[in-house]
Amino acid sequence: MSKRYIPIIIIFYLLFLIVQACDKLQPEAIDESELLDGSIVGLSYAENQQFLRGDIAFNDETFTVGKGLGPTFVATSCGSCHAGDGKGTPFTTLIRFGQTDETGNLFLLLGGPQLQNRAIPGYTPEAIPPGATFSKFTPPANTGLGFIELVSDMDILAMADPCDTNNDGISGVPNYIDLPAYQAPFFFAVTKGGKYIGRFGKKASTYSLLQQTVNAYNQDMGITSTFNPHDVYSGMNVDPEVSDKTIADVVFYLRTLKTPIQRDAENSIIKQGQTIFSQISCNKCHVPELKTSSSSISPLSNKKFYPYTDLLLHDMGASLDDNYTEGTAKTYEWRTPALWGLGLSPKITRRSILLNA
Repeated sequence: MSKRYIPIIIIFYLLFLIVQACDKLQPEAIDESELLDGSIVGLSYAENQQFLRGDIAFNDETFTVGKGLGPTFVATSCGSCHAGDGKGTPFTTLIRFGQTDETGNLFLLLGGPQLQNRAIPGYTPEAIPPGATFSKFTPPANTGLGFIELVSDMDILAMADPCDTNNDGISGVPNYIDLPAYQAPFFFAVTKGGKYIGRFGKKASTYSLLQQTVNAYNQDMGITSTFNPHDVYSGMNVDPEVSDKTIADVVFYLRTLKTPIQRDAENSIIKQGQTIFSQISCNKCHVPELKTSSSSISPLSNKKFYPYTDLLLHDMGASLDDNYTEGTAKTYEWRTPALWGLGLSPKITRRSILLNA
């Protein structure tokens, strides 16, 4: 062999070794069951495109002063409170204040119902007004929200038992709320005294993902829209700072996020835990299986899913009375949190904070 080929052979050999080393160092792909983000299966091409637009708006877009942030705010982006579409942490806690019964919030003209604890340069962050009661809320996980939105009111009411007629010690009730002017009622709506059944939030005080999204832009980031042009700092209506299209894309993104995938379903210890879960009646509030109503989004329509919640309020006793409420909920009532995906929370947030998940 000619000596002039030896350097070339050595170079190719070194490249081969580098490629082999990279293959060994490269982390394995994360299994889908270990992730909360990702779309539901079965979306059309156009639906997938809208999901991706919503994903970018939710997770990648950061608001600045030039984009309308504030002047008072809580966060600069949606994703900063929902990393990996998981639940928040003590560092992303929201504070809401000013309402103790169903007559309404008494501090709407003083920054209520949500505290904006940060401000852009030249402005002062809000403070809780004297005399206002308040409560701290951890942002929830976003997983499977489109399925929860489609549980019919009749199904929710079928799980309610306000007078504990079956004598099992459980008396779940729905939270009846007023709808914002922009919100059209769902086709399955059941009303009471002109109010509608809420399903999202710690007190079930939010009706839909549209309402949740509009409120988050407005109260978390100080971003106005045509749906809610109210500026939380000045109290005046101002021009929209986020487009209707972006709102629609984010709502679609939240609506079509997948449900958590159960892991190790055949594990004997998990099966034993499932049996005990039912034996001690956890499943009476954390109802394992629910079903969606019909939807124009085919993969969401008339589907069984497993969130482990009844979407109802329950009396949690004096020790969990936070002296704050929304809608018709009492201050000691909380909505049953969905348990699905809870085991992934420590992996996604790097913190094991599960109380009132």
